[in-house]
Amino acid sequence: MSSDQRKRQAAARAVEEVRNGMKLGLGTGSTAKHFVELLGERVRDGLQVIGVPTSEATRADAERCGIRLTTLDELDHLDLTVDGTDEVDPALSLIKGGGGALLREKIVASASDRMIVIADDTKWVERLGRFPLPVEVVPFGLSATRRAMERAFAASGVAGEMRIRKAADGHAFVTDGGHWIIDAHLGAIPDAPRLADLLASIPGVVEHGLFIGLASTVILAGSEGIRVVERRT
Repeated sequence: MSSDQRKRQAAARAVEEVRNGMKLGLGTGSTAKHFVELLGERVRDGLQVIGVPTSEATRADAERCGIRLTTLDELDHLDLTVDGTDEVDPALSLIKGGGGALLREKIVASASDRMIVIADDTKWVERLGRFPLPVEVVPFGLSATRRAMERAFAASGVAGEMRIRKAADGHAFVTDGGHWIIDAHLGAIPDAPRLADLLASIPGVVEHGLFIGLASTVILAGSEGIRVVERRT
């Protein structure tokens, strides 16, 4: 089974958690795209749901699949968000943002009663940090922000190269919110919650890709089938 097939298998298991009338957060990325497509099949069969997309790309996919959409301005909360991840550890802490939608993804996840993460089992790690940590930043004062990030990394016991993410045309990648992303290649992060707090305190940081305490369930698809991991409370 290919990686893409495993992603679709995880997405199919997550669709089973959707109930009629639910208000859903729709994630971004290759695995979440499978979820949107499979959800669209159920909608065409009569399922009644409404979704809040986490990116313009997901919005386009959901509209193509016939899923009714709204915004968080119109809803007081969401029942469930389903999204992918770049990494997940045994505490169900995540690194997200490889697709550049981390700000909207975190806003939507935080507004949800539950967050289900879907992934192939290669995303499971004992400690976060193998995948570069995306940090969404304001272009203004970028050098000052980078220096503050270096101090936050040092205080958390990590260090590594910081690279401004580039788009296909070679210019800086611009998020849906109009910001830039710095990808920090840190290696293993010994204390992800502490680093998350330190990064959040930097004025030039809009958001970071450490999702702590948001995922309630992770659905992993591997060569031996589906594994479901619940966060300990």
